[in-house]
Amino acid sequence: MSADNSPAPALDQPLLRISGLERTYGTTRVVDAISFDVHPGEVVTLLGPSGCGKSTTLRMIAGLEEPDAGEIWVRGRLVASPQRGIMVPPESRNMGLVFQSYAIWPHMTVNENVAYPLRLRRLDRNTITTKVADVLRLVRLDTLGERRPNQLSGGQQQRVALARALVYEPDLLLLDEPLSNLDTVLRKEMREQLRLIHSRLRTTLLYVTHDQEEAMSLSTRVIVMNQGRIEQTGSARSIYDLPSTRFVQDFVGQTIWLLGQLDSEARRPLVRIGGGTVEVTPDRLQGLSHGAAVEVSVRVEDIHLQHQAGGADDDGLPGEIIDVTYFGDRQECAVRVIGAETQVIVVNTIKSRTLAPGDRVALRIDGARMTIWPS
Repeated sequence: MSADNSPAPALDQPLLRISGLERTYGTTRVVDAISFDVHPGEVVTLLGPSGCGKSTTLRMIAGLEEPDAGEIWVRGRLVASPQRGIMVPPESRNMGLVFQSYAIWPHMTVNENVAYPLRLRRLDRNTITTKVADVLRLVRLDTLGERRPNQLSGGQQQRVALARALVYEPDLLLLDEPLSNLDTVLRKEMREQLRLIHSRLRTTLLYVTHDQEEAMSLSTRVIVMNQGRIEQTGSARSIYDLPSTRFVQDFVGQTIWLLGQLDSEARRPLVRIGGGTVEVTPDRLQGLSHGAAVEVSVRVEDIHLQHQAGGADDDGLPGEIIDVTYFGDRQECAVRVIGAETQVIVVNTIKSRTLAPGDRVALRIDGARMTIWPS
């Protein structure tokens, strides 16, 4: 594909700027005064559960829906502002859009589907032929140009949709749950394809998904949404390791919640949970006072099982295995925390360990990897 000769924005100027964007359906505010920027070359993902407003946000950016309030700027140009009466149509925003449904024309060949947006722009035949060949080579479909969609697999059809969105070199590529209709193997393959394409073209992507693996593996930044609002923005690592709200802690990754009491007057700060304790690093205390009732949240992978002869453990939580499930690559153990019989947690361990219901174990938790919340 040829290089983009249009003037690029300065590195410190966002390619996309969203300010106070709102959308209401009936009495429900689906998008609630959100603001964020996307800079050139970034992959920014809107991550959240169904109905959180992420797809509606994308559709407003694309020009498929009108916002009720707020502004959308692209390359320093205002493209949507209900207050100012501005609503630039989708075809004038120079954005590519890929849906979860492939939305490719069944009566056209691969070449014709990909060429369609170039014909709309009235490019000459030789330029169209060159651009289509370049982009099909990029998505590894260069030998399938004469096939029709019903002769392609789901992954190949999705690559046709991606090629069609890329062929006219948009300022911004918008992807709305593009891999959700693919099986696990194809999703992984397409994630790698998207990573490779981005590394080659440095196209700016705004990606919508509810799939955490997609968000974590693809994104420069992740924007977590919930009930129309932004809960947290940051790198995949900061979202995962340093959640700023309970929703983010619970939605991203697998989280175990435990009830306890803070003992900050011990030789080192501790949380007492059932018949055991977990040492806490001071930066995790968040100003909580001695004796406070707390909830501890910790990722499943940060809890480790060790055999225990019995009795309370000075540094860890004593537990009893009540169930073991074998998954081939791992075992999942349901463990009742002794001294807090209502608390049962499920943790992973290697498949080669011999474990059975009734076994006493110690649950080791890295205090630097857990988050403490007021109960």
